[in-house]
Amino acid sequence: MPTNATTAPAVRASKGSGSPLVMVTAYDAPGARIADEAGVDIILVGDSVAMVVLGYEDTLQVTVDDMAHHVAAVARPKPRPLIVGDLPWMSYHVSVEDTVRNAATLVRAGAQAVKLEGGRKRVDMVKAIIDAEMPVMGHIGLTPQSIHALGGFKVQGKQAAAAAALVDDAVALAEAGCFAVVLEAVPDGVARAVTEAIPVPTIGIGAGPWCDGQVLVFHDLLGLEERKAPKFVRRYASLGADASAAVEAFAADVRAGRFPADAESYHLKDEVAASLWSAAQPGPAADAPQAISVGSGGGGPTEGARRSR
Repeated sequence: MPTNATTAPAVRASKGSGSPLVMVTAYDAPGARIADEAGVDIILVGDSVAMVVLGYEDTLQVTVDDMAHHVAAVARPKPRPLIVGDLPWMSYHVSVEDTVRNAATLVRAGAQAVKLEGGRKRVDMVKAIIDAEMPVMGHIGLTPQSIHALGGFKVQGKQAAAAAALVDDAVALAEAGCFAVVLEAVPDGVARAVTEAIPVPTIGIGAGPWCDGQVLVFHDLLGLEERKAPKFVRRYASLGADASAAVEAFAADVRAGRFPADAESYHLKDEVAASLWSAAQPGPAADAPQAISVGSGGGGPTEGARRSR
């Protein structure tokens, strides 16, 4: 871990600092480097990898082993941001022992904290992980691992009782020891109430401007994801379209014989090329120099040589 790396205690202590936290997802080493160079505070290795990288329809298909694989890839460049690993569905639902063991798997892979979904009902799991010396980030509101129970990807806390329950869940998580809480897809007034009710930072995704920080999915903010973006997504680039155009240009160059060019090819010295050409010809080698002529500057075969092939 870099000496200037962000830590879970530092994130917790940032509450009320007036400087919003910035969190993005990343799932591999290039993504981690980009996030680090951009100066974000937290990298979430999210179970959203299931949808935006692995092609699943929801987040329920990834396993602890899957998440550990991606956490390790993110950790290898040793980025400065805090690395938070998402505990996937059914990794913290069965028993406290399984929960701690699964959290440890992500930490061994390179995570410096773990995240789990759910409120008061997760308190025992949160406390057990923290007792094992691993920091925990909470997540309430729209919890994608509960998609079937919630009836889809829907805004949560729109009614008074539901809003009050979210505040209660957030308080329970903070009292259990969570160093931060993600609020997903809740009305901005609910997010404000939660943010004011707990002594640890809230990080919003579709939760309005009152949170202590904000998070977006890497592929969404860069325009790499072609699915219909949720209302809360702001695209800062169109890298998906740019990448398609680049691959299309490459294909066109290959088919037209423009790639590779002379500068993109390796070359033999004149005498080695002539010897090779002579050895490969069934007849006299008298015209080998003309057929395989290369310039003193290391240029490639002449047009005549190309045509003769």
